[in-house]
Amino acid sequence: MNTETILGEVNKIFRDELDDDSVRIFYETVAKDVDGWDSLSQIHLIVSIEKYFKIRFTASEIQRFKNVGEMCESILTKVNA
Repeated sequence: MNTETILGEVNKIFRDELDDDSVRIFYETVAKDVDGWDSLSQIHLIVSIEKYFKIRFTASEIQRFKNVGEMCESILTKVNA
């Protein structure tokens, strides 16, 4: 698995959780770039990503993510551990 594959899967999760098939995320994407990505949807997104990839993020990891790319890199590290 690589970060491109992970980004594609995360994009699907975003579309499902935000109920918007037009959502397109990229490595540089941040919450303000996506309609509907607020604090409540953030929780749902994180939980869905953790379930899908069978991983767990710590609260401090989540706070350090500057963009979707950093989250994908963290997922890759956890999946390959």
